[in-house]
Amino acid sequence: MSTEPPVSELSPVERLKADSRLLRGTLVESLADPVTGSLRECDAQLLKFHGSYQQDDRDIREERRQQKLEPAWRFMVRTRLPGGVLSARQWLALDNIAERYANGTLRITTRQTIQLHGIVKRELKSTIAALNAELIDTIAACGDVNRNVIAPANPAESRAHGEVLDWTKRLAEHLLPRSRAYHEIWLDGARVAGTPEVEPLYGPTYLPRKFKAAFAIPPVNDVDVFAHDLGFIAIVDGEHLAGFNLTAGGGQGATHGESATYPRLASVIGFLPPERLLEVGTAVMTLQRDYGDRSNRKHARLKYTIDDRGLEWFRTELYSRLAAPLAPPRPFHFVTNGDRYGWTLGYDGRFHLALRIPGGRVRDSDSAQLRTGLREIAAVHDGSFRLTTNQNLVISEIALEQRPRIEALIHKHGLDLYARTPPVARDALACVALPTCPLAMAEAERYLPAFTERVHALLHPLGLAGEPLSLRITGCPNGCARPYLAEIALIGKAPGRYNLQLGGDARGERLNVLHLENVAESAILAELDQLFAAWAAERTLAERFGDFLWRTGRVRRERANS
Repeated sequence: MSTEPPVSELSPVERLKADSRLLRGTLVESLADPVTGSLRECDAQLLKFHGSYQQDDRDIREERRQQKLEPAWRFMVRTRLPGGVLSARQWLALDNIAERYANGTLRITTRQTIQLHGIVKRELKSTIAALNAELIDTIAACGDVNRNVIAPANPAESRAHGEVLDWTKRLAEHLLPRSRAYHEIWLDGARVAGTPEVEPLYGPTYLPRKFKAAFAIPPVNDVDVFAHDLGFIAIVDGEHLAGFNLTAGGGQGATHGESATYPRLASVIGFLPPERLLEVGTAVMTLQRDYGDRSNRKHARLKYTIDDRGLEWFRTELYSRLAAPLAPPRPFHFVTNGDRYGWTLGYDGRFHLALRIPGGRVRDSDSAQLRTGLREIAAVHDGSFRLTTNQNLVISEIALEQRPRIEALIHKHGLDLYARTPPVARDALACVALPTCPLAMAEAERYLPAFTERVHALLHPLGLAGEPLSLRITGCPNGCARPYLAEIALIGKAPGRYNLQLGGDARGERLNVLHLENVAESAILAELDQLFAAWAAERTLAERFGDFLWRTGRVRRERANS
């Protein structure tokens, strides 16, 4: 069933997708144009479906304009890695590709994948082809499709973690677009003659907007499962995976000054056995395909479809697409949405080492030779590398006899940042923001180290420096670092100015609220200083900062989304 509006009411992007010949557009011609370092505007939009964004260096944009030069166009390429798992060989390949084609760094994202930055147009096809040669693709890593499916990063707990990862990969493959455009454009695949090409799940216009899916295993909610359009909370009985609670309608994106846009926590819908997962996931996604808003992209996520029509309508429509209704949700309990750092011993006798990667940026610095150290570890490691949705990295499946060698490389290159970093900096997240993100209104990744240092300086004299505290910074309200779930969030409003949001919890189950609007760092630090002093003096035993603010009324629920 489709409720697509008349053509006259469709957004320009919807008309572009309809005319794109299943994501081909004129990309081949744009890539071949030697006159400019950019793509045609329509092709830059279609490029997202192929896993890349066209960007420019905003630090030098005005300088180049004055010199009558076009912007310094570059491309970001994002890989598709369901569950965030890489072999050591693939890690080495990514490192080499970053050195050859990009800016020499790897960036771990909050969607459990890798971004390569700074690629010029003439090298874009070679970059994507080099990734595919290592069995890493970029299909549907961006665009109005199901994005990279994420899952818990630490496989140590039980056999059920392996089963959940398996279902993560199966869902990711099931919801992939079927257009051959990617293979034709980037891998020189030939057009297949005969039967007309179709998109069996997506149709010719794909989804109204991006769609994100996540798996979580209580008691750890490291993926922030309630922040996603589609979620599966694993219900584990001993070491047996009994099934999943389905969640739907989460989303972090908003627009400053537009109250009709807002973050939303996903709703828990019901319980399903594992064998129904693909059926249910498909039904949720195609429901949004048919009913999502195709006239206003700011109103096109599943959260708005559910809120506009009602949760009972959603449940009724979903069940009409399923062979049978879902069972009532089963009990679950989350205790944290953070990563567990350091060494853990898995159920199978192998070790796993979770490392802190500041801002997700893998590069060498004075404090840690991250890129060099991880390259040397990958050269001797026979297990896997696992990316976390908190921008960190787990070196996984380390045999007992291999552990001393890995430990020696960790110490040699200073990779034990998790043990040397205060909690507020260790657990902080940031989006890329300036200078490359076109949506950024303020700094995020580049500002994160300085700001967390100043927050730590406020906490230390109060005896709070060792307390866990979630802090996230984004350059705009789009929500790429899931800021609306943090105890403290800075959301970019203008250069050097942010909205201060407070009161999220440590489990990813409560949204924070707007506390101060459009303020500079001095006002933010002054306000936090007062609130930290009250927290130190009035908190209950082990009470988190966000819970304290909520309990004492220092943040108010009615201010949410204002």
